[in-house]
Amino acid sequence: MDNVEQFIDNLHLEDLKNELHPSVFDENEGYDMLIIRLPSITKELQNISHGFIITPEQSFMYNSKEKRFEVLSDRFEAVHTTIDKMVDEVLKSFMKYQDLTAQMEDVLYQNMNTHDFIKKWLRLKLEISKIERTMLRASETISMFIDYNRDAKEFPLNHYADLHEHIDRSMRYATLQLLKLNDLYSFYNAKTNDKMNRMIYILTIISAIFLPMHLIVGFFGMNTSGLPFTSGTIGTSNVLLLMLVLMILTSLIVYRWRKKVENKS
Repeated sequence: MDNVEQFIDNLHLEDLKNELHPSVFDENEGYDMLIIRLPSITKELQNISHGFIITPEQSFMYNSKEKRFEVLSDRFEAVHTTIDKMVDEVLKSFMKYQDLTAQMEDVLYQNMNTHDFIKKWLRLKLEISKIERTMLRASETISMFIDYNRDAKEFPLNHYADLHEHIDRSMRYATLQLLKLNDLYSFYNAKTNDKMNRMIYILTIISAIFLPMHLIVGFFGMNTSGLPFTSGTIGTSNVLLLMLVLMILTSLIVYRWRKKVENKS
């Protein structure tokens, strides 16, 4: 089977050449097709698919850069070794997201500047969610591959079980970070709501203090006769004095009410 493309279905060839194809295991007469899609965590997150063809005699890996199939040294072990290296790289690279989440925790819990919190949170949430979905599909595909080949004489069951555990671990890491992000968002919302409540509380107190003055201004602004303090030369001074007294009385009432509420709580 020197020219592997001759006995592969055209639709399967298209799937193998598609770098964005999801993980899948397909059983066929004469060969099996395994595609594993894994995240590539560099400057930007990318999900890249890696295709394999397993025949009764040997295995092949599709090289997307050179657009050709490469013969692997062993039917099952070489496939395991190739995927295992990529999964280990995902595990190491995922520390980037753990560090970013820890930085967000420090900023939020230490009351630092959080003006861009939502922007960073959304980006992390989106990328980690993609990783979780990708690793979940890869885990299911490897599980199907193991179940199908476990009775094969040369199949290294323990090696593939270990590979499956590594993929599951990557998925659990992603799930844990998503839970942390959800907790951070809840805490951020609580802080934001607390600030809003304080602002509304202050505005309410200010409104209560100035409400009597607004009533007086409205009363004396009526275009009618017989209003008090309209005769004489110190009418304006008397009105100002009345407004000052009412403001002091209202302030005392609000202060005593606030102290009473605080003592109860």
